[in-house]
Amino acid sequence: MKNIPGTEAILKDPAGAVIGLDFDGTLSPIVPDPAAARIHPEAAAVLGELGEHVRAVVIVTGRPAATALHLGPGLERVPGLVVLGHYGFERWENGRISAPPPPPGVPRAEAELPLLLDSLGVRGVAIEDKGRAVAVHTRRSPDPEGTLATLREPIAKLAAKHGLVVEPGRMVLELRPPGMDKGHALSLFLTERAARSVLFAGDDLGDLAAFDAVRAAGVPGVTVCSGSAEVTELAERADIVVDGPEGVVALLKELTSAFSRS
Repeated sequence: MKNIPGTEAILKDPAGAVIGLDFDGTLSPIVPDPAAARIHPEAAAVLGELGEHVRAVVIVTGRPAATALHLGPGLERVPGLVVLGHYGFERWENGRISAPPPPPGVPRAEAELPLLLDSLGVRGVAIEDKGRAVAVHTRRSPDPEGTLATLREPIAKLAAKHGLVVEPGRMVLELRPPGMDKGHALSLFLTERAARSVLFAGDDLGDLAAFDAVRAAGVPGVTVCSGSAEVTELAERADIVVDGPEGVVALLKELTSAFSRS
C-alpha cells in the first residue's frame, strides 16, 4: 500500500481502524439496470476476513440497507458489519434495520416524475423507487449525458417543491430528504466507535462528503477512489486511486494480508 500516515496507522493498530465503503461503483460494478447490480464476487469474503481484525466495517450507501445486503450475498456474515443506507438515514446492524418514518415529499415527487419526463420528451429514462428516495437514471437513454443535462434544472425544481434535495451521481439524479449525507453519517459513526484511524473508499460525487469527513476526523485517515472515466473529481481528492471495484477488492486483500502477517 502507498506509504502515507493513514495507512501506517491502520497497519500498526488495526483494532482501532474503521473501514468505510460505498456500495455501487466501489464494491459493486456500475451496470445499466441498478436492480441487476451484484457485489464483486470476492468482496464479501475479503470483508469477512477484514472484519476479524478492525474495529468496524461500515458500508455507507444511497441504497436502502436491505437492498445492499440483497445485492451483496454474504455481507450479512461479515463480523460487526454496519450498513448505513439512504446516506445514513437508515441503519442495519445485527440483522435489524432502524430508521425514521419515510418523508412524505418522496412519493409526491415520484408521482409527478412520469408527467415531467413526458413533457421534456426524454427517452430511455428509468425511475427507481428507493423507498426514502427516488432516483432518475439516464444510463439507458440514447444520449445519457445530454439527457442528464436536460433533466438537472427541472428535477431540481421538483425536488425543491417537495422539500427534497438532489444528489447527482453517475448518470443519475436522486431526489432525497435533506439533513444527512455520507460525510455526516461517517462522522457520527467514527465518533460512536471511537475510531483511531479510518479508510473510506468511494467512486462518485456523493462520496466527496465522506472524504471531507475523513479529513476532519482528527485521526489518521485514508481516502480511496474507485476510479472510472465518468468521475474525475474524486480521484483528484483521493490519497489512493484504484481501478474500480476490482482495485478496491485488491486493496482490501492487501490490507488483510498485512494484518495476517503481523
